[in-house]
Amino acid sequence: MADVAAAAGVSAQTVSRVVNGHEGVVPETRARVLESLKAIGYQPNTAARALATGRYGAIGVLVFSVSRLGDVRSLSGITQAAGRAGRAIQLLSLEEATAARVDSGIAALSASEVDGLVLVEADLLERFDVAVRPGLPLVTTDAVPGPFPSVDTDQAAGARAAVEHLLELGHRTVHHLAGPPTSRAAQVRARTWEEVLRAAGRPVPPPVVGDWTSASGHRAGHLLAGLPPGEVTAVFSANDQMALGLLRALHERGRRVPQDVSVVGFDDVAESSDYWPPLTTVHQDFETVGEHCVRILLEEIAQPGRHLTGTTVVPVHLEVRASTAPPPV
Repeated sequence: MADVAAAAGVSAQTVSRVVNGHEGVVPETRARVLESLKAIGYQPNTAARALATGRYGAIGVLVFSVSRLGDVRSLSGITQAAGRAGRAIQLLSLEEATAARVDSGIAALSASEVDGLVLVEADLLERFDVAVRPGLPLVTTDAVPGPFPSVDTDQAAGARAAVEHLLELGHRTVHHLAGPPTSRAAQVRARTWEEVLRAAGRPVPPPVVGDWTSASGHRAGHLLAGLPPGEVTAVFSANDQMALGLLRALHERGRRVPQDVSVVGFDDVAESSDYWPPLTTVHQDFETVGEHCVRILLEEIAQPGRHLTGTTVVPVHLEVRASTAPPPV
């Protein structure tokens, strides 16, 4: 470390702060130290560092799927924020969400060389009794308020904006293509959809339930298109992927979007502006969710014994594009 300090023109203490991921190092200085570390080939001994500081310099991340859009984008925000803080990531994905797998996954990460955990899509914690290493900082996403700090996008505000937009265009009511009942986000979006309709004194049609995939949206689209002409003029889809399948089904059944049926999605995936027609949708900032998770976790790690609670809410907004219009006359 003395050689690194001499090469970078800084003190050994500054090198130590960079190596251990401490805040408060000027970005230019941090970059110079990292370049010297690379040039000299210095590799910190994590076991020795853990003995000296009580920290490993790594964050454990548990996701329940690396194929779902929200999980992947949240994970991207987590890894970028962790990298900027000089923290490594230990990732574990549980494609099968059972009590045994969730419990064993959290136990495995808790027992590994990590200073804290981030649980992505952690609504499953509400259904399973899991054990976390005592004193290990933990932050979740998409979880109801509980014993751990959580970060979530404003699901209710997004659903409200989507439904109110369609009502303001003049639609008598709005049908809903809902996400799976096991998802807390889907439950919040469906509940808000119904609340907005009831508050406006509008009929509440039975929701059609999908599973987040475009295939389920395609099936739902054929069900909705099979209703009497003019009954379905507006649909709020709980995510963009299901909206994509819905658009295809409506096209196959000769229902024009937006002239006959308006469609609003949720997520604002990168491709949604290239759907045909370009999709009106609720924009979620998953990357910011991930960044907040790391920020809160590092606050807890830096202050042993401090236990944070509450939910940090990330705002959303409606992106209005060409898939919505007033109802047919």
